[in-house]
Amino acid sequence: MSTQQSQSQISERFPTPLEKFYENEKRLASVPCFVQPYPNGRVETLTWAEQCQQVRSMAAYLKSLNLEPGSRIAIMSSNCAHWIMADFAIWMAGHISVPLYPILSPNSIRQILEHSDSKVLFVGKLDNWEHMSTGVPESVKQISLPITAAKVDDKWNDIILRTEPMQESPIRKREDLATIIYTSGTTGMPKGVMHSFATLATVGVLTGQLYDANAKDRMLSYLPLAHVAERAAVEINQIYQEFTVYFSNSLETFADDLRRAEPTLFFAVPRIWVKLQQRVFEQVPEKKLNHLLKIPVVGGYIRRKLTKALGMNKVRIGLSGAAPLSTSLLSWYHSIGVPILEGYAMSENFAYSHTTQLGESKIGYVGTTNPHVTCKIASNGEIRIKSPTNMMGYYLEPELTAEAFDEEGYLKTGDKGDIDAQGRLKITGRIKEIFKTSKGKYVAPAPIEDLLLRNTYLEQICVTGADLPQPIALATLSEQAVKAASNDPSFREELSQALENLIQDTNNQLDQHENISSLVLFKDLWTVENNFMTPTLKIKRPQIESAYKEQFENWSTTGDRVLWAD
Repeated sequence: MSTQQSQSQISERFPTPLEKFYENEKRLASVPCFVQPYPNGRVETLTWAEQCQQVRSMAAYLKSLNLEPGSRIAIMSSNCAHWIMADFAIWMAGHISVPLYPILSPNSIRQILEHSDSKVLFVGKLDNWEHMSTGVPESVKQISLPITAAKVDDKWNDIILRTEPMQESPIRKREDLATIIYTSGTTGMPKGVMHSFATLATVGVLTGQLYDANAKDRMLSYLPLAHVAERAAVEINQIYQEFTVYFSNSLETFADDLRRAEPTLFFAVPRIWVKLQQRVFEQVPEKKLNHLLKIPVVGGYIRRKLTKALGMNKVRIGLSGAAPLSTSLLSWYHSIGVPILEGYAMSENFAYSHTTQLGESKIGYVGTTNPHVTCKIASNGEIRIKSPTNMMGYYLEPELTAEAFDEEGYLKTGDKGDIDAQGRLKITGRIKEIFKTSKGKYVAPAPIEDLLLRNTYLEQICVTGADLPQPIALATLSEQAVKAASNDPSFREELSQALENLIQDTNNQLDQHENISSLVLFKDLWTVENNFMTPTLKIKRPQIESAYKEQFENWSTTGDRVLWAD
């Protein structure tokens, strides 16, 4: 495939992750690499030399298991320094890493471990390991990372104490399979996306150049490292740009962890950006804050105080990806002095596709193609991408692999989009999400959802309406709105009126067949736990529609614009 040839030609200029690991081990020996908080309040700083010694000992232990070269070894944990160290130990020992999301069901865990034929599983920080462990086949050897309550076969610290570090520094071929990333798709069995060491080298070097990342930068790692975007931004970028990575201990300590790190680069998915905004509004009402920000001198003082309280006063670039960020949220963060640059990519190209550059952002667009990437819009409106980091294919799925590319070697993204005159890409929805009303008209939900999210009391939106006369919108309320509705009887009426106005204003901007007939409000959020969101915090549209489908017709014909599901 031409993509693979291009990848080889580009990546051969760059050191592989293991080659860069050995370089950093010597040159940065005493420099801080990881800052790891522990549940007891202790905070440990590991230098490059210290973490490399642990990696070498674990690699030597994995070699002693006499597994077949290229065996699959899985990692399942919330983010911690030892997640990354386990990854490098797997590679150094000659094997392939298989990341698992730390919130999977036992059935999903078993599916992935059996499909990948994983021989070993590293188990780390997990909220419900006792339940999750029932999905681990008995044949899989388990090793616990230092921060875990799991009682498994062997412990990281014990292995490190009794195992001499590997003395040799083995190199893996660029074309070798490095990792299998199982997608967190909204439907069906996850697919195993295969990436080579050439991909990782290309992403590490070129992404760093895009954001001018360097050793003086700092990042806070808290989104799942099993997510390709977090892994690319943190693990792969760190090994090449040499900055210090801080970790978050838990949701409860996140605010303190963020202030400790004072990151200069901050990556978040839309759900996190929403939560940070809500934290601000809990302290200062939205209308009051917006008024203060417009006052000369006072506005500047408020911005400085606000960003420092959030731990974001040193952020030079805020990054958002994995799902569309509402245009209203982008504008709000810009108003407080935190520029957010949206990017667009997939597991299938290891998060290397489109990037917004400072000074070139346009609300609603996700940027231009990265160096060496080409993009086209197919006749059906689908975005198709040729990148030097396009996957090797889906593991054990040659037919699905063939279907994923067109005849010119472009990856079929499944997203619809437009490209403006400056080459900036706009995502207009998922091809499979477009539905047809009973009037025979097609509706793309994403642009409508973006318009409705202008009201910050709405946290999650799902526009649907297949076979209904007009679309309807389902929405969950923010925690702030739920509290206000419970404590103040008049708030519910005020919010309903505000949302009726929002619907009217939204409909005025849409074609007649796209007009929302009703907005249904839910107090309970859609979460990963109730199976309404993926581990990457995207809503599972099919599950939501299935759960409420029997009520759709009634909701669409009541005549009321705003309905409360309770």
